[in-house]
Amino acid sequence: MNTHNPGSPDQPDEPGGSSPWTPPDSGATPPEQPAGTPPTWPPPPQQPPQPRPGRVARQEPGRTQPRPPTVAEARAREKARRQAEQAERAAAEAAEAKRRTRKRVMIGGVAVVGVAALVGGGYLAYRAVNAPEQVTASCVQIDQNGQEVVVPDEHCGDGKTNFRSDSSGGMGSLILLGWPQYRYHYGGNATIGRPPSGGTSVKPRNAEIKTKSGTTVQRGGLGSKSGGSGS
Repeated sequence: MNTHNPGSPDQPDEPGGSSPWTPPDSGATPPEQPAGTPPTWPPPPQQPPQPRPGRVARQEPGRTQPRPPTVAEARAREKARRQAEQAERAAAEAAEAKRRTRKRVMIGGVAVVGVAALVGGGYLAYRAVNAPEQVTASCVQIDQNGQEVVVPDEHCGDGKTNFRSDSSGGMGSLILLGWPQYRYHYGGNATIGRPPSGGTSVKPRNAEIKTKSGTTVQRGGLGSKSGGSGS
């Protein structure tokens, strides 16, 4: 009677008393199959590709050469350089135009000032030669003894009582007027209540004569009447 363990029912016993049959390991690498044989199922797992190690570029001062610019970079730099030159040229032209305008304005202003000074100087010279003299007339009161005292301007003027104008005439007219009499004193210092100092009782010819209160006794200039008065 045979006492050894029976083998797999699908596999006969090997001669010589070999170990019993065991199933293949699922994780083991299958042996290479000869060409022309169908692949095994399931296929073996694929290993992912390993990343390649990177490279770090280091720059050393004085030794590392700069990268030459590309065609696009060179064109952009040239365009920027041309634009900067155009802007600088435009600014210089604008400054020059502004300087020329300011110079013309200054020259024109000097010319205008020169003409105005010439005209003004000629006018002042003309006025100095032909302008009438300004004379102030003061009203004085005269008593029978011939004493004079300055009084308010309201007592003098054509049509006023006992006013003696330069055209009143001689001694006869003085008697007819009565006393006290009034007349104008021209120039000098005149203080109301005191006798006039300086000046004259004769009306200056061609002079512009006004009282302190603003009454025009005579309008100045050539051809002016020596006797008129008014306000």
